Amino acid sequence: MPTQLENLHIPQFEINEVGVVRDIRRGIALVSGLPSCVYGQLLRFGDGTKGIVMGFNQKEAMVIILGSEVSISVGDSVVSLSGLLNVPVGEGFIGRIVNALADPLDGKDEIIPTDSYPVFRQAPGVMEREPVVDPLLTGIKIIDLVIPIGRGQRELIIGDRQTGKSTIGVDTIINQAGGDVICIYCWIGGPQSALKKILNTFYQKDCFKHTIVVTASADTSAAEQYIAPYTAAALGEYFMYNGRHVLIVFDDLTKHAWIYRQMSLLLERSPGREAYPGDIFYLHSQLLERAGKLKSSRGGGSMTFFPIAETLQGDITGYIQTNIISITDGQLYISSPLFHEGFKPAIDFGLSVSRIGSRVQYPAIRELGNGLRLEYAQYREMLRMTKLRTRLSNEALDKIRRGGVLSEILVQPAHQPICVEEEIVLFYAFKRKVLETLEPTQLEYFIKEFFTYLKERDPQLVNLLTREKALTAQVITGLNKALIGFFREAQT
Repeated sequence: MPTQLENLHIPQFEINEVGVVRDIRRGIALVSGLPSCVYGQLLRFGDGTKGIVMGFNQKEAMVIILGSEVSISVGDSVVSLSGLLNVPVGEGFIGRIVNALADPLDGKDEIIPTDSYPVFRQAPGVMEREPVVDPLLTGIKIIDLVIPIGRGQRELIIGDRQTGKSTIGVDTIINQAGGDVICIYCWIGGPQSALKKILNTFYQKDCFKHTIVVTASADTSAAEQYIAPYTAAALGEYFMYNGRHVLIVFDDLTKHAWIYRQMSLLLERSPGREAYPGDIFYLHSQLLERAGKLKSSRGGGSMTFFPIAETLQGDITGYIQTNIISITDGQLYISSPLFHEGFKPAIDFGLSVSRIGSRVQYPAIRELGNGLRLEYAQYREMLRMTKLRTRLSNEALDKIRRGGVLSEILVQPAHQPICVEEEIVLFYAFKRKVLETLEPTQLEYFIKEFFTYLKERDPQLVNLLTREKALTAQVITGLNKALIGFFREAQT
């Protein structure tokens, strides 16, 4: 028999603390009357705007406002919420443009989330991960052959402004079309005009079938710019923990550090080197450690990060830059002199490295990429000697000629990534030393037309190359035959 207590209906209720806004200063609210608040707790102002507790003392809590502060006034009530900041996640976000709170900005239908994930989530532990062994193909010849990227890696893109850093991230996203990688482009603190150009490129290349854009441009609040990269990571973690592969481009973390410094100074935290607070290293380490490759028992998903950092006059020894370099698994250094010479993408071989190494490369790419860094370095050294009017030997002249061909092959127009089969074919011809005898116009014609010729004349060979990704005897025989046929037709 049910007792009277079992039949009694107890209404659900929640106890919240209510504070009062004492002061507002550029996105920071000082709130009194919240004695039990904790760091990172979510609050709601009277107009519905949310905030996060970023510090407190015996008298008041310091809250960053997630949105506009225009409608918040001194004396308004503030209600403490029970949890920390979560954002909605799910499949419905693919193809959408959202803000730092994952609210849609593209004017389309409301996004129906599958779940909600914490913005500040602890990175997977060592026992949950496995080594990075699968390649993430960028479609950029220099990177795929010399500085390979693996799924689960963190590769920093660093260089001066207006040298093509964002283009590398955008081209990598374009190259994932038709694949199994979900891409997230996170825009932090930049102008709306520059973002619109990138969005137009995504629309033209039909990238929104596999891409999410998270934006917190320069005209948004400091708090939104601060949490934007963590929101992007939370959106990516949904797919990673469901066995999918994710690429996130953070453009850029230098501005993210600037906005955190501004917030910290307003919060009256003690400034350190270059006025940054003492926890500036933790700011980016807690974010970038969330990348990785999960074990198959955890679904086998991966999350790859391309953080971007800006330098001033090529100085990579800056405070924020060296912090991020020490966290990541390698860096692509974009050289301003190379960029102005017309060598694009202007990646400096000497200062760029991938700590994952050749273990993530396909066998054919590993074989063809071996020695390219040394050949290019020798070519650049020979060029310097010619500027000094030094007499060079025939061997040195041959190296200059071969290095010039390599340089021409590595130059690649923006937003035109190529498939791995075309990379293999081009660099096989280079390894066979059949391109040094060509005139510049003939070399340009070969680079543009040879792979198209191969697909038309021997599609079975291309299919074999797609399956094997290795220079087997059958592939080598077919490529040699195709090279002979192409040059015969070109002569006629």
